[in-house]
Amino acid sequence: MPPSVPPLPRRVARILRTSLFAQVACALVLGILVGKLWPDVATDLQPLGDGFTRLIKTIISPLVFCVVVVGIAKAGDLKAFGRIGLKALIWFEVASTAALIIGLVLANVVQPGSGMHVDPATLNTSAVDAKTGGAALPSTTEFIVNALPTSFIGAFAENSLLQVLILACLVGAALLHLGHTKVPQVLPAIEQAQEIIFAIVGFVMRLAPLAVFGAMAVLVGQYGLGVIKTYAKLIILCYVAAALFVALLAVALRLVTGLSLWKFLRYIREEMLLALGTASTESVMPRVMQKLRKAGARDDAVGLVLPTGYSFNLDGASLYLSIGTLFIAQAVGVDLSLGQQITVVLVLMLTSKGMAGIPGSAFLALSATASSLGAIPAGAVALLLGVDRIMDSMRVVTNLLGNCVAVFAVSRWEGALDIERAKKVLDGEITVVDEDESTGADEITVAEEEAVQEEAVQDEHEEAEIPAQRVKETAPEAS
Repeated sequence: MPPSVPPLPRRVARILRTSLFAQVACALVLGILVGKLWPDVATDLQPLGDGFTRLIKTIISPLVFCVVVVGIAKAGDLKAFGRIGLKALIWFEVASTAALIIGLVLANVVQPGSGMHVDPATLNTSAVDAKTGGAALPSTTEFIVNALPTSFIGAFAENSLLQVLILACLVGAALLHLGHTKVPQVLPAIEQAQEIIFAIVGFVMRLAPLAVFGAMAVLVGQYGLGVIKTYAKLIILCYVAAALFVALLAVALRLVTGLSLWKFLRYIREEMLLALGTASTESVMPRVMQKLRKAGARDDAVGLVLPTGYSFNLDGASLYLSIGTLFIAQAVGVDLSLGQQITVVLVLMLTSKGMAGIPGSAFLALSATASSLGAIPAGAVALLLGVDRIMDSMRVVTNLLGNCVAVFAVSRWEGALDIERAKKVLDGEITVVDEDESTGADEITVAEEEAVQEEAVQDEHEEAEIPAQRVKETAPEAS
C-alpha cells in the first residue's frame, strides 16, 4: 500500500526547513513588508546584513588561497595556470567593453535624462563626498603596485583578493618546484584547511535568511518605493540593458561550452537570491566557487578566474556607468558628441578596473569620467544618489553571471572543464548537496534523492501516526 501524502502545512514546513531558496525568498518578502510598514524599525536591522557580510568576508581570502594552491599543485603545470590567467583577462576585457557599448547605445536611443533640465548649481555635491568617504580611484600604476603584497599576513588581514592570489600562485609554484617528496605534508594540510573552510561556509549560510531580511528592510525603509517612480525611465533602461547583456552571455556560453545559462541559473538559484537580497556578490562567492568546482570546472580555473573577475570583470557596473554618464549629461543639457562618447568608453574601461572594494566606487568612476570630458559638471553625479542602491540588484546579478560564464568559458578554452559532468549537474541528473545533510555525501543521483525524499516523507508520516496509536492503546475500554 503506497504511503499517504502528508497534508499541505506539513509539506510547506518541510520545504521551509530544508530549502535555503525558500527561506531566503520568504525573508526577502518579509523584509520588504517590514521596510514598508515600519520604516523606523527597519533602519535598526542594518547589523543583520552587515554581520553576515563580515562573516563571509572573513573566509574569502583563506578559501581563495587554498583553492588556488591546491589547483596549481594538482594540475602540475604552472604554464597552464598562466594561460588561464591570460585568457581570463582577454575574456574580461571583451565582456566589459561589450557591456559599455550596450549601455551607451541604449542610453542614446532611450535618452533617460532628456527633459529634466537640471541646474548643477542646485545639487548637493557634499552628499557625494559623504557617499565616497573622501576616497579616490587608484591610477593604473597604483592599481598594479597595490596588487603586490607587502607582507604575507597583511594580504589576508586587509582581505585583498589580488594580493592573496599572487601569494597563492607563489606558494603553488613553490610546491611544484620542490615536489611532494620534499614537503609531503604541506599540500594535504592545505587541502584539509580547505575542507574546514567549506564547512564554515555551510554554517554561516544558515544565517543567510536573516541577512536578506535585514538588508531588504533597510533598503525599503530608507529609500521607500517612491524613488522608483521618480527614476522609472532610468531604472527600466538599466534592467533592460542588463537583461540584454545576460541574453548575450547565454548565447556566448552556449556557443563556447554547449551549456545552458538558464539551467545554471536554476543550479545557483539560492546564491542568486542571496546576492540580490544582500546586494553583494562577495556574500555568495564561497558557495559559487564550490558549485562551479562540483559542476566540472577544474580547481585552478575556478580559483583564478572567479576571484580575479571580482576586480576585472564588473559587467553590471560597466552597464551602469555608461548609462549613468549619458543620463547625467542629458539631465544637465549637455549633448555629447560621438568622439566624447568614445572617450567615455576608453575612460570607463580603465576606471572600472579599480572599483572593487572602494566605498562609492561608482560615483568615483562617474566623477573621473565627467572630469576627463570637461563638459559635464562633476557634481552632477549627485543626481544618481537616490537611485544608486536600487541599481545594486542589477549590478550584482550581471556581475555574478558574467564571472560564472567567464569561469566556464575559460575552463573550456583551456581544456579544464568536464563537459559531461557539467551537463549532468545542470540537467539535475547529479544533485549536489551539502556535506552536512542527512545523506552524508557530496552528491547523489536523482534516483537516490527521490529515495531519500520518499523515506523522509514516510518517516514524517510514521511520526504523525505514533501519538495517535499511543492514545488508542492507553484509552480505557468502555464498560
